[in-house]
Amino acid sequence: MKLDFLNRTIELQRLTAATQSCEPKLIIVYGRRRCGKSRLLNQLPAERHIYHLADLSEPALQRINLANDISRYVSGFNDAVYPNWESLFSSFFSRILQGKETSPYTLTLDEFPYLARLDTSLPSILQKLIDTGRLATHLILCGSPQRMMHDMVLDQSAPLYGRAAEILKIEPLPAGWICDALGRTGKTAVRDYAVWGGVPRYWESVKPFSSLKDAVNDLVFNKHGLFHQEPHRLLVDDMRSDVQPHSLLSVIAGGCHRLSEIAARLGKQAVSLANPLALLMDLGYIKRDIPYGESLRSTKRTLYRLSDPFLLFWYRYVYPSLSLLEQDVTQPVVEQWERHFGFHCGEIWENLARLSVPRIPIGGIQWKEAHRWWGKDTNGADCEVDVVAESIDGKNILIGEAKWEKFSDAARIAPKLRRSAETLPFAHKVNMIHAIWCPDAAAGCVDGCFLFNAEQVLEALR
Repeated sequence: MKLDFLNRTIELQRLTAATQSCEPKLIIVYGRRRCGKSRLLNQLPAERHIYHLADLSEPALQRINLANDISRYVSGFNDAVYPNWESLFSSFFSRILQGKETSPYTLTLDEFPYLARLDTSLPSILQKLIDTGRLATHLILCGSPQRMMHDMVLDQSAPLYGRAAEILKIEPLPAGWICDALGRTGKTAVRDYAVWGGVPRYWESVKPFSSLKDAVNDLVFNKHGLFHQEPHRLLVDDMRSDVQPHSLLSVIAGGCHRLSEIAARLGKQAVSLANPLALLMDLGYIKRDIPYGESLRSTKRTLYRLSDPFLLFWYRYVYPSLSLLEQDVTQPVVEQWERHFGFHCGEIWENLARLSVPRIPIGGIQWKEAHRWWGKDTNGADCEVDVVAESIDGKNILIGEAKWEKFSDAARIAPKLRRSAETLPFAHKVNMIHAIWCPDAAAGCVDGCFLFNAEQVLEALR
């Protein structure tokens, strides 16, 4: 069931503006698979947009297929045989220039890495055509294998580096759009987001199902399910091998968050994990979590966490049970998921609460990015705070708590939160504002403590 085109307003505006220019431009579109890159590109007006979806056939067949697509706009272009890529593009651009068009066409090569994988000279050929002024159309290169796109375009040693007028990385959609996609609201929408994250293709596949349980059973737990092996597909796309990144993601999801813990679990030297961890962060699969007030450059208190809800769900509930699922034994896996899903949702909800802070003027105050904080309080006791943020003007600190399970009496929780906040080592420096996030709470303010529910958070994250 195809979804309506959601969000991507800024990306579409930039693409449209670039392709309306009279001067031909190189445009790069890349990002994780299934996030809607092709759908975005097909929002461009079709009249002067030559869209080609590449595959992994032999280069000679690839050129025939591209020539056929071009021939729908340039009559007879597929009558010739093009022995190499340079002859094809040189002929195409020459035909366009001879036509003396006042407004350039746009040529989109979707899944461009498929073309370049089988002929590594292709990026250099395009570089030469651009540098010699023979680019006669806007050229959009799009790809899901993020590492290949980086090596061909974004790295300083890449042939096409520095030649793009626009570089758009297409990320998963913010959480609030799941309400529009699936017709869910409140806590139910957060539960769905805790499984599927912000990937539009997942939402599209989920929409026909009557319940989250049915969707998870059919699409993820079933060994023939569409997303049963999804992490392997993602990692093969983006890494030279999926063995080490797969191991890293599994141990982090399993509760090893410090570098020393990760290294010990894998039997590796910590220094050997720096590059693969950095690559997984660049791809958007993991993130570094540091306490409020610490510097990312100097802190030694970094925790590594999975940043994508679906990957976290998969490595928590599918990966440990793959042997059972391969034997079509799903009931114990479902029971395990249902028993512990509240914990998983609570972690996702806590993160959504932090993400919402800069988007909501809590107490009429604008806030910077929110973090967790952990450490010793002024009494020497171990302490952890879900949400801490500084106001834009630096005069206030927000101290908050995120609760997932059924909300109890806010009038009792608010004083406890304030008392705990007073023992924080940074609490005396500025004015403190207090807040509680609970998906079921009634919005408002109780005893000086602001309350936020799922509807407010999801509305903010759009």
